[in-house]
Amino acid sequence: MPPAAVPDEVLATPFTDHLLRNAAEDRPAFTCLTFPGPAEHTLTWPRLLARVRGVARELRHHTRPGDRVAIVARQDLEYVVAFLGTLYAGLVAVPLSVPTGRTHAARIESAFADARPSVCLTSKNLLEKTASLAGRPDVVLAIEDIGPDDAEPPAAVAMADPAYLQYTSGSTRRPAAAVISHRALVASCWQTTRCYHADASTPLAGWVPFFHDMGLVLLIGTPVFLGSRSVFFTPMEFVRDPLRWIRLLAEYPGAITAAPNFAFDLAAEAAGELEPVDLSHVNSVLNGSEPVRAATVAAFERAFAPFGLPRAAHKPCYGLAEATVFVTSTGDEGPTVTTSGLVSVGRPYGQRIRVVDKATGEPLPDGEVGEIRVSGPNVADRYWGHDAPLADGGWLATGDLGFVHEGLLYVTGRLKDLIIVDGRNHYPQDIEATVEAAHPAVRAGRVAAFAVDGAGGEGVAVVAGCAAPDETVEKAVRRAVSAGHDLPLRALWLVPPGAVPRTSSGKVARAAARDRWWGENGRHG
Repeated sequence: MPPAAVPDEVLATPFTDHLLRNAAEDRPAFTCLTFPGPAEHTLTWPRLLARVRGVARELRHHTRPGDRVAIVARQDLEYVVAFLGTLYAGLVAVPLSVPTGRTHAARIESAFADARPSVCLTSKNLLEKTASLAGRPDVVLAIEDIGPDDAEPPAAVAMADPAYLQYTSGSTRRPAAAVISHRALVASCWQTTRCYHADASTPLAGWVPFFHDMGLVLLIGTPVFLGSRSVFFTPMEFVRDPLRWIRLLAEYPGAITAAPNFAFDLAAEAAGELEPVDLSHVNSVLNGSEPVRAATVAAFERAFAPFGLPRAAHKPCYGLAEATVFVTSTGDEGPTVTTSGLVSVGRPYGQRIRVVDKATGEPLPDGEVGEIRVSGPNVADRYWGHDAPLADGGWLATGDLGFVHEGLLYVTGRLKDLIIVDGRNHYPQDIEATVEAAHPAVRAGRVAAFAVDGAGGEGVAVVAGCAAPDETVEKAVRRAVSAGHDLPLRALWLVPPGAVPRTSSGKVARAAARDRWWGENGRHG
């Protein structure tokens, strides 16, 4: 049966109309948790609207229609106000991270150079640091200093107008900005609510960063679309204690949450320290943003089934920034894992998918691997600074490889990551899983495998995060890759776990690892 289409009335209703409707009721809208405590900091819908109107009023003093507004702020209520205020003013939001460390600062400066924002909204305690960034706009405003407004009207926008620029995570190339329209935003929010049976009583909970598409749509966009409550804390607080995420789900029955696969591993590893909680009423725990592993699905189920978590609540899914995050998801049946260890990412909702031969564009039969393509109202129009539409002929070429079997999509890898040695295809995530299992000292989620060229043709190299590197670990890794994939490693680097580069969303950055450890003339370090 073909997926349901997004209703016309949804695609014709501006996103800010939902905010205005919600403000008619004095109830909690967004809650930020801080630790230790936790302490709750909440904005009601009327209070949120007043703050949003204040930001819109201030932005209109410094901008013209179509201008971009960068958001460089902490993950708190001010970020929510800044993002919604920018959309309310009819401007184009550019959600970014805080400038902590050289990597994040460089990403922000790259976005400044690309998007050329007229204004930067930032946290008050980040004013000095933000003002020191190269290429920042002349107008830098502290969100906390902007007062509320009770009358500022929303901008009149066309549904095809850009709402925000979503920078890709940069796992395989330099980050680019997908232009997300108001139409694409409401379509993605509808798809989420339809898939997970969500309504105004459904809490959206989590910690995934707002500058990442998953966090932005699930924790800011969908609550506004539904009129439901969002409860969140920062990614750093999750890293400090992964069980904060699990406790949050117990405290808000019926919650929907999302995180990358590595977060499920961290939570499962810490489960032995969890006090008794009731997880039987969790709606959905979405597992996406990076490859979903069968071992992770099994470990998460073993860890939290004793606390009542339904197996069907764990929902592997697939999305990408160019599709406003949502493409396919597991439904009420829960995870489907093949005998070969592949995990299905489910079916599309409100859009269509197909798998094609990359060379010809022709659809492939059931079970055959090819490029995944997506068509729907949630697909981004183009990359910022480029005129060519992303959906050529109505279909977005994702660059991801996969196949469909019995109506379910299975993602097998990235075209750009595919390693071809002696005419055989090897998926880097398969090699990475083998390396992780080769020795206990190798850290899960801290391994990058990538293709390299040399005198002997194309080969494979690995950078592995290792707690205690020595000759024993190196031999174990080389032996495991040779036995499991019939591949000799051209090069292997055992490095501290924190040295393996990761994208803004937490995925291993294979391209960055290759650039750092392998040059045009071969191995370097």
